Amino acid sequence: MRVLGALFGVTAAAAVAVSAGAASAQDKKVRMQMQSNFASSLSLLGPNAQYTVSQIAKLSGGSIDIKFLEPGAIVPPNQAFDAVSSGALDAAWATPGFWTGKDIAFAVYSTVPFGPGMGEYLAWMKEGGGEKMLQALYAKYNIHSVICHLIPPEASGWFRKEIKTLEDLKGLKMRFFGLGANVMQKLGVSTQLLQAGEIFQALQLGTIDATEFSMPVMDLSLGFHQVAKFYYFPGWHQQATFGDLIVNKAKWDSLSATQKAQVEAACDQTVLKGISVGEAVQAKAMKEIESKGVKLMTWSPEFLAAFEKEWKVVAAEQSEKSPEFKKAWESLSKFRDEYTIWRERGYLK
Repeated sequence: MRVLGALFGVTAAAAVAVSAGAASAQDKKVRMQMQSNFASSLSLLGPNAQYTVSQIAKLSGGSIDIKFLEPGAIVPPNQAFDAVSSGALDAAWATPGFWTGKDIAFAVYSTVPFGPGMGEYLAWMKEGGGEKMLQALYAKYNIHSVICHLIPPEASGWFRKEIKTLEDLKGLKMRFFGLGANVMQKLGVSTQLLQAGEIFQALQLGTIDATEFSMPVMDLSLGFHQVAKFYYFPGWHQQATFGDLIVNKAKWDSLSATQKAQVEAACDQTVLKGISVGEAVQAKAMKEIESKGVKLMTWSPEFLAAFEKEWKVVAAEQSEKSPEFKKAWESLSKFRDEYTIWRERGYLK
């Protein structure tokens, strides 16, 4: 029976492959330029962006030909949204959190302070309506979005000096991403959003005093340990982070139903890869960072309570300013409230 079952499985897989190949043969070839907001040399995110491109090519049987472009190859990274919207760029691989200048609501679909872990966040995005609301928001700008990566918790930041009290935060100049930046501002920190390739020089020159960027394996590849020696955890501002492939709406509409499904399947594979690889490589990176003379620090309950208190203020303020933020935040909050009984009873503490 096992042999028959195995043969049936192989036959079924072969049938699917033949079917997909036949569909691809019927599809017209589509070429796209995709600019990544993350350099190919950046650990995890760089390779994942390239993996997305390669998987789309494989799954489509070559009917979708995407050219991977490094950050800034066509437009500056912070202008990728407008370029995709106008059609000057076919696609970009980034994260919704980069586009808060358009609407702060984009941040909710990227990462939120004291937010859900990967499983809970993925459940809301895929099953709780999050992705559909995100696509509706992008549609206002002539863009289609496909969720295309998800990564584990980030670190909380690199500091030149130890932060012993909340007063030590006041007056600091810090690179900070997303809604967490609003929280830090409440505590007296002057924040700015810099792209990955801009951070090290700013930290080295003293343009900023501190920075957060991502998780240990990515931070290590950017060399922050050469300048700052205090590395703080946990990443209260980014417990999980989504990214997406954004495509000009006309370009997306030019794809056949089969090709759209192939892009979505490739992105689902990239999400899985981001989770698995992201979880696998952090411990080794942290040990290497420690070997370079960096102190791994943990925020005290006092700091975490202060961060969370200000986050609640920020969430209320942004809900008043942006109807789209309010809608997204209420949806996520409702989902999390209902999820609580499972989170509290289903998982070991």
